Order: sequence, then C-alpha cells, then structure tokens
Amino acid sequence: MEYTIELNKKQFESIENILKEELIDLGVQTVLLIDLAGNILVNLDDGKSDIDIYSLAALAAGNFGAVSAMAKVIGESDFSLLFHKGEKESIHFSKINEDLLLLTIFGKDVSLGFLRLKTAEAMRKILEII
Repeated sequence: MEYTIELNKKQFESIENILKEELIDLGVQTVLLIDLAGNILVNLDDGKSDIDIYSLAALAAGNFGAVSAMAKVIGESDFSLLFHKGEKESIHFSKINEDLLLLTIFGKDVSLGFLRLKTAEAMRKILEII
C-alpha cells in the first residue's frame, strides 16, 4: 500500500519553524524531512551547506531500508535511529513514523546527546502537526 504525505501550507510552515528552532538554531548544518522513498518534504540548512540533498535523501532512504531489513534478521521489528560519525560531519537519522525520516547533518561543535534530545522534541511536535 502506497501512502502519500500531504501537508497544507500552515502545517508545512509549522514544521519548517520547528526544525529551524529546534535544530538549525542549535548549530545543525542541514535538516531534511523525507519519506521512505527518498522524496524531500522539508529542506533547511545553515546557509553554508553545498550538499547534493537529492542524492543524500535517496541514499538515506535506501540506507534506512537496508538497516530495517537487518533489524528484522536479528529479530527486531525496526531500528528507529541511525548515526554515522565522520571526521568532520556526522549524520543522524530518526524515524518519525512509518512514512517519515528526519536527517540531520552536524559538525563536531554539536553534542550528539543534545542533538538527540532536540530531535526527539522536534519529532514529537511534528507528530502533533501531522
């Protein structure tokens, strides 16, 4: 069964504001809200990013799908969070619901623990909207 996310203008703007206030203002470089097919619903950045967000979204959706399949192999229903640490930047993936992923790209100046706290708060607020 295929599901389509539909947001009205007010919902879209509210989600953008949440992601800006909770994550971009924290120091996150890029935030993407995507569906599990890799389609971008919301894209925000700090104005310094030059990432190919379309490739990133497609790869992130595929990565999350592969990790979800691995979870099932070991008897888990799903992994709702992924984190990849790089030398300069890291990526944090969170599954908001059955259809949406939240990706954040951040540097060493952002604490992973604080990011996880702010991401959880943003996700809670987004779920209230949708």
